[in-house]
Amino acid sequence: MAKTRPGSLAPKSKPGKKDLDSFTIRGTNKVVRVGDCVLMRPPDNGKPPYVARVEKIESDSRNNVKVRVRWYYRPEESLGGRRQFHGAKELFLSDHYDVQSAQTIEGKCIVHSFKNYSKLENVGAEDYFCRFEYKAVTGAFTPDRVAVYCKCEMPYNPDDLMVQCEVCKDWYGVLYFLLRFPCTISPITFEIDVMFILPFLEVSSCLCGHDN
Repeated sequence: MAKTRPGSLAPKSKPGKKDLDSFTIRGTNKVVRVGDCVLMRPPDNGKPPYVARVEKIESDSRNNVKVRVRWYYRPEESLGGRRQFHGAKELFLSDHYDVQSAQTIEGKCIVHSFKNYSKLENVGAEDYFCRFEYKAVTGAFTPDRVAVYCKCEMPYNPDDLMVQCEVCKDWYGVLYFLLRFPCTISPITFEIDVMFILPFLEVSSCLCGHDN
């Protein structure tokens, strides 16, 4: 099992502890319940908050509240590091559990499934997604493979725009398309709504080299 993450460890359990259904984050009206995902204060203020799922809430005879959490890891915290297909808001649900003081919880967040995250029209600061479980000691992932959508055969990064060839119906990441066909007008019809709109492109040859 991975080492305990630094932070404010909960006081050792004392007689008279009891399970709680919920608690309110200090200084807010936000209520945390078992199963909620939360943002937890890191020891270094320059780093982003830790993300965890609350597994248990309990208090002792002195009303010290502690939580048992299951940590989410960011790609850069994993043994393999961040890769091109990892989304900016992607997390891995690890097998790393901890007990921490509830006072380290700064707020709540939502960790969506990959499918639901991909459908969001607007991604907020507290929106994340998870498509892998991660073993903190071995660096293994579950599942160990996922469906690919781009011809580059890399897992889909939901932050990347995709375009579809109108002839063969294959999908391409825009970056893959620009790198592979920097000087070629292709037979795709697409519109990208970002800082500006690219015009529709229509020509006679398949992007993949197939004939119409």
